[in-house]
Amino acid sequence: MTITSATITSATDTHCPYCALQCGMRLTPAGRTVEVAPREFPTNRGGLCRKGWTAAEVLTVGDRVTRPLVRDADGDLVAATWERALAVVADGLRDVRRRHGADAVGVFGGGGLTNEKAYHLGKFARVALGTSRIDYNGRFCMSSAAAAANRALGVDRGLPFPVTDLDAASTILLLGSNPAATMPPLLSHLQGARERGGLVVVDPRRSQTAELTAEGGGTHLAPAPGTDLVLLLGLTHVVLAEGLADEAYLGERTEGLRELRLSVNAWWPERVQQVTGVPVGRIRDVARRLAAGNGVYVITGRGVEQHVDGADTATAAINLALVLGLVGRPGSGYGTLTGQGNGQGGREHGQKCDQLPGYRSISDPAARKHVAGVWGVAADEMPGPGLPAVELLASMGRPGGVRALLVHGSNVVVSAPDAGAVRAGLGGLDLLVVCDFVLSETAELADVVLPVTQWAEEEGTTTSLEGRVLRRRAAVPPPGEARSDLWVLAELARLLDAPGAWPTEPAQVFDELARASAGGPADYSGLSHRLLDTGVAAYWPCPAHVIPEPGSRVTVEGDVVGTPRLFADRFPRPGGRARLVPVTPVVREPLGQRGGQLTMITGRLLEHYQSGAQTRRVPELLAAQPRLTAELHPATASRLRLVEGDEVSVRSPRGSVRARLRLSPGMRLDTVFLPFHYAGAECTNLLTEAAVDPVSRMPEFKRTLVVVGPPDDEADQEDLP
Repeated sequence: MTITSATITSATDTHCPYCALQCGMRLTPAGRTVEVAPREFPTNRGGLCRKGWTAAEVLTVGDRVTRPLVRDADGDLVAATWERALAVVADGLRDVRRRHGADAVGVFGGGGLTNEKAYHLGKFARVALGTSRIDYNGRFCMSSAAAAANRALGVDRGLPFPVTDLDAASTILLLGSNPAATMPPLLSHLQGARERGGLVVVDPRRSQTAELTAEGGGTHLAPAPGTDLVLLLGLTHVVLAEGLADEAYLGERTEGLRELRLSVNAWWPERVQQVTGVPVGRIRDVARRLAAGNGVYVITGRGVEQHVDGADTATAAINLALVLGLVGRPGSGYGTLTGQGNGQGGREHGQKCDQLPGYRSISDPAARKHVAGVWGVAADEMPGPGLPAVELLASMGRPGGVRALLVHGSNVVVSAPDAGAVRAGLGGLDLLVVCDFVLSETAELADVVLPVTQWAEEEGTTTSLEGRVLRRRAAVPPPGEARSDLWVLAELARLLDAPGAWPTEPAQVFDELARASAGGPADYSGLSHRLLDTGVAAYWPCPAHVIPEPGSRVTVEGDVVGTPRLFADRFPRPGGRARLVPVTPVVREPLGQRGGQLTMITGRLLEHYQSGAQTRRVPELLAAQPRLTAELHPATASRLRLVEGDEVSVRSPRGSVRARLRLSPGMRLDTVFLPFHYAGAECTNLLTEAAVDPVSRMPEFKRTLVVVGPPDDEADQEDLP
């Protein structure tokens, strides 16, 4: 439906546009914007972080894109009508396809798109464009955890249990995550474990979350960057060697134990200490704590996953949880903290290069036949698997690579590894089209910018990190000529003479998504906007046959449908058993500290989000963290003859950035921490390498060799391998 001021009620219940907690919000119209108030919801319990409180300010930022922009003959982006802008896009796409073939057109999506948008984007790529070249920015954050869960457990759902289950935990092993900065409302769910002395945080730096372990609240382990896999193997070794494993569970619910035993035999605690730097006593104590009682959870985050062995590291975490008998047991479990607002739903319905709706494989003949039937096309006309994100971006302008790119909900110039090379690739395209609501750094390079709606201006659904499908509701009309991505894709499909139906109403698109997902691992077939509007708590998989007839109990607020907890009886794998997957680390030499060389790790700040395209436009958030900082241990800074507040240069073989120095005794001596929210000369991903995990194709953001020094320090770049 078209959203106008007449269709907006006095107050609208919806969810925050930022992280995957999807905190409950109530929005009240206030002129051209809305007033934000938290509301009671299980994940946030009436709280919001600074980003959530200020989310409404992005609705009215000064550089909001409200009309289509087309680059003119002088190289300037100038306002144009929708008719002209869409004609330029359609003509350009037709020309590229005619000259170079369908796979010369690429599509890049985002984990912040609603389920409806993500679904339509995947359909548009395969049906309207006929291209296999589609992927999304979730490849940069969730792909390793997803790959590990799929091969070990048979399905990937961030948390296979509600967040509130963590409340009663006695012990939580939290690996590579800093929710105190990334999703602060989650901390209330960690408080019980902390009070019981059972919060164990694994992070090379003493992050805000690691600080919670002080004064008897738990344990902080600070392994060397890139050695988390070895640490997990060491913990599993102790559990098996000391007879702490749940042998009954392993015998009944898993396969591959013999091979796993052999694979961890070589990782006794003393050897693990040599590689990771974590003391033997700490390794044994944590392993015994994990095996000591009920209410134990193993939770991973990007810090242990964004490596070239990230999929194996996440697999090792699952192995540890399985050996302890945690997965599927009431009151215990394994999970991973999805980051982006719709990072879960965004990876389920077709944005990924190898995927069809319902989390089906695009290579599965049965899945292709089913989805093709919903789309009204022949299965053999649909393209096969494409290129993951890093390879997709690297192909730009190369022979046989992408010549035109459509970007929806992503800012690749800031967020992709080796960002300088990505910028150069974008500059060599025949056509770059960006759909966004602000003029992001990527949009600034575009040939056409199409203004689209954002969270409080649109209807739709998202899926939280716990697999709960939520309603996003419009609370304010979109400004100017901004339109939904659904409308944009439908209009382009019409101009390109695409087959099939292209609805623009989110509820209708969701109904089609539900049909396309039927029978898949992420089955939404029993869900609809109408059902979700009753207040039901809906968790996938939720097949149609589990939903009662209209007018039955599901119309009562507070009911639960679907599957809030997975794996209670079986795993969705052959034989119903989880698979213990042996993994072997490639022990890499420490990156070293010769001269100014350090290992750079990247991460987030409390005040900013992702590429910063939204939060850097909020005055309060920008004032709190106005520029890039490089965080160093005071002793390391002293060795480099640097002091707090110095302007420093951080360099890698791929580029350099300027940062303000911040000293922190919580840093390891051999590391430097840089957040990744800034652009231009402060874009941290100018330094990172486009090296990827061989299984998940996840980039290695957390282990980059850099030189830190004064801006005028002419360090020899040949010293950086």
